Amino acid sequence: MRRGWAYALLASIGLGVQAHDLSGSIEIFAAGQALRASEAEEAVVYFRPKQAVKPAPLPKPAVMTTRRKQFVPRVLAVPVGSSVRFPNEDTVLHNVFSRSVDNGFDAGLYAQGDGFIQTFASTGLVKVYCNVHHSMYAYILVLDTPFVTRPDREAKFVLTGLPAGEGDLVVYHDRGDPFRQSLDPARGDPVTARLDLDRRKVPQHTNKFGKPYVRRGDESGSGY
Repeated sequence: MRRGWAYALLASIGLGVQAHDLSGSIEIFAAGQALRASEAEEAVVYFRPKQAVKPAPLPKPAVMTTRRKQFVPRVLAVPVGSSVRFPNEDTVLHNVFSRSVDNGFDAGLYAQGDGFIQTFASTGLVKVYCNVHHSMYAYILVLDTPFVTRPDREAKFVLTGLPAGEGDLVVYHDRGDPFRQSLDPARGDPVTARLDLDRRKVPQHTNKFGKPYVRRGDESGSGY
């Protein structure tokens, strides 16, 4: 997703307007100290025009893998109506669930293999967890815009094919408040976005039953 979804440019051309590019960079801090630029790679950058441009669902499921008791990637963005597949690359059982409003689901326990596919029909932030391992967490941004990209290792980004006119630029990172700015891409001004990461790496959360995880050694039991 480094260059955004391939159909973003096509969507803007379909409006019969001139397409514009928007470039920028991200400054990222924690406890007032500047972090390495590569920390911004976990961010998602998207533009939502005031004149809405409806995105098409992805032609095939995006992938969020369970690998070494982590979700990879930790943050995933998909257009509304798209599906996500959750393969298990580990030799242990995993569970994938979300209690998010309108996009909740529960894959149950599943072993190594191609895993579970879930379709996300509503926009919003989907918080994803494993009912077996407390330290496993991820986020899926279900977006109502096709204009989305991710920064490179130098914390720079480019959004392509944007329509002229006011809209909202958003830079999302799961460990801080999102950066938001209203702008018109036709002006061509580069953007500098600052993110302050003040949230813990593993967020506080309960299991899928709404109860605390049961600690077992260096892992968290699910209560199955």
